[in-house]
Amino acid sequence: MLWLFFVSCEDTKDDLETLTEIEEEVTPVLLEEYGYTLNDYNVVRDTIRNGDTFGAILDAHGVSQNKIFEVATVFKDSFDVRKLVVGKPYVLLNSKDSLQQTEVFIYEKNRVDYAVIDLRDSIAVYNEKKPVSFVEKEASGIITSSLSQTMSDNNLSPYMTERLANIYAWTINFFALQTGDNFRVIYTEKYINDTIPAGLDEIKAVYFEHRGKPLYAFNYVPEVDTTNVVADFYDEEANNLRRSFLKAPVKFSRISSRYNLKRRIAYYGYKVRPHKGTDFAAPIGTEILATADGVVTESTRRGGNGKFVKIKHNSTYETQYLHMKAQKVKAGEFVRQGDVIGWIGMTGNTGGPHVCYRFWKNGKQVDPFKEDLPASKPLDEIYHEDYFSKMSDLKEQLDCIRY
Repeated sequence: MLWLFFVSCEDTKDDLETLTEIEEEVTPVLLEEYGYTLNDYNVVRDTIRNGDTFGAILDAHGVSQNKIFEVATVFKDSFDVRKLVVGKPYVLLNSKDSLQQTEVFIYEKNRVDYAVIDLRDSIAVYNEKKPVSFVEKEASGIITSSLSQTMSDNNLSPYMTERLANIYAWTINFFALQTGDNFRVIYTEKYINDTIPAGLDEIKAVYFEHRGKPLYAFNYVPEVDTTNVVADFYDEEANNLRRSFLKAPVKFSRISSRYNLKRRIAYYGYKVRPHKGTDFAAPIGTEILATADGVVTESTRRGGNGKFVKIKHNSTYETQYLHMKAQKVKAGEFVRQGDVIGWIGMTGNTGGPHVCYRFWKNGKQVDPFKEDLPASKPLDEIYHEDYFSKMSDLKEQLDCIRY
């Protein structure tokens, strides 16, 4: 059976007019980024490669030498053309004509910060940030081997390891974590345009259980007085977690030999040869940190000590750091707690790369791990009501996090 369908010309005309009207109503999606409408340009995305220079990149896309020179000289305080880093992304917004000339150059310093060089008409150079939002998250973990491995096992940022180590640098010996030690943490993470992860932002509160001892840490700064009190971590009693001295002069190392006045060594016929320092083993070149503020009294090389630095912290305490590959400070310099003062080496009498950390109290060498070292000043009582109000909510939230 044959079916015939007839369509009148009038019907066809009406349909075409309707279709035309619909097509006219459809507008292209505008792509906005870096403050520009990308549809207006031919967009080129690339990364800085070995040998690339700002001038060479722009010259290849039709930018005059005069404009390149102007950016490099007049705007060097806003954008230093000599400091392009290999591997960093950049974007060229090129004209849509046959010349394909670059009108805007955008250099991404990191995931958030970028520099814009607008070459149209009079040159404009400025720095901007991508829209960033912050999402609060919770995490927990039980130590099985090391803190960094536990972070990896729980898909947490490796920067979390360093943050926690810095928070508890005065109260936990991270070279002696035990299986079963555990932590719970509340933190915020950055997102670009609400979707692209941009890394760890702020640690708000931590619970760390070490050798069965619970240690709380709450990040706090008074909202009404940010000039006299800076953000810091306090415990559940408003005591500052900081101490006058760091637990160790090297991050993420291990103790290879402890302070021991009765040490005997086979090489010397098992005679008593006291070891009045604590050895921290680490690869050659590892940074050595000043464990407290002070003035460098010696930075030299002598006998079995090799290259070393000695620091006087006050009338009571001194520290010394032996067997360095090289020193970074000189006698007479003032150093802050955590400053790099040298690097792990093997100078002097040593069987492997390490720093021998020596600690003096009232002129006598002692074991710093057995000293009750002074704490920093606790939070002023005028802030207690505000602190405890905020801390109690965070503590309840921490206690409810499951492993």
